[in-house]
Amino acid sequence: MKFKFQIRQKQISRSFGGDLFISTILLIAGLITALPLVFMISSAFKPLNELWLFPPQFFVRNPTFQNFIDLFVLMGESWVPMSRYLFNTMVLVVAGTGGHIILASMAAYPLAKHNFYFKPLLFQVIVLSLMFTPQVTAIPNYLTMSTIGWIDNYMALIVPAWAMSLGVFLMRQFMVAMVPDELLEAAEVDGATEWGIFWKIVMPIVKPAWLTLMIFSVQQLWREFGTRFIYTEQLKTLPYALNQIIWGGLARQGVAYAVMLLMASVPIIIFLINQSKVVETMSTSGLD
Repeated sequence: MKFKFQIRQKQISRSFGGDLFISTILLIAGLITALPLVFMISSAFKPLNELWLFPPQFFVRNPTFQNFIDLFVLMGESWVPMSRYLFNTMVLVVAGTGGHIILASMAAYPLAKHNFYFKPLLFQVIVLSLMFTPQVTAIPNYLTMSTIGWIDNYMALIVPAWAMSLGVFLMRQFMVAMVPDELLEAAEVDGATEWGIFWKIVMPIVKPAWLTLMIFSVQQLWREFGTRFIYTEQLKTLPYALNQIIWGGLARQGVAYAVMLLMASVPIIIFLINQSKVVETMSTSGLD
């Protein structure tokens, strides 16, 4: 005897008035969220006399590139070439992001697809660690780096970036939701090794998750000052050098907005390119 199961999909009743109300609320919330970004972009192109108008003007009247010209002139006067600061930042971003994605994925895989002693306890520790800010562990981290001799060394910035617990949490949640156990069992029956299953089957499936991790990691490391562990000027990062320019005084207010726009542009561009992957990961991991 064959049984036929019919799945009834619940029809969502939506009215035009309800859709209009929700769209209006979302539009207002979106505009409020975008206002600081629009103000920053507008101010970066304001001449100095417009920056000090009272009451302040939101939009620029006579846009100019003078703030960016002044910024590049000041960068050229630095006794350490700006290319050196940029190189330091790129080393930190590339090495820190690559290591974070690989280690977070390797740690999340057994948490998602294997059983072992103390697995629930270990996952709870990872979840609890999400509540701590980096400032809480600043002193223990400094003592550790000083003990192993990594002060004034790139490794003091790169290695801690590999161990961010948010990456392990996101990857584990995505693997649980998107990687079917039957697929892994079939690969194991066909003779695939554990490393082969992880690298050739699991990692391609969870591509949206590690693209999201890449965005988070780049955003964090791109703004890293590194002043806790780096004291040699030639090893400092681009954000530190640009902030030295901002600290020059009120006359550099326009340059300060140009610096803000320059620093914000890279993470924003990367986010816009991978926006759909971020939304997919957030909806799967339960963080939306």
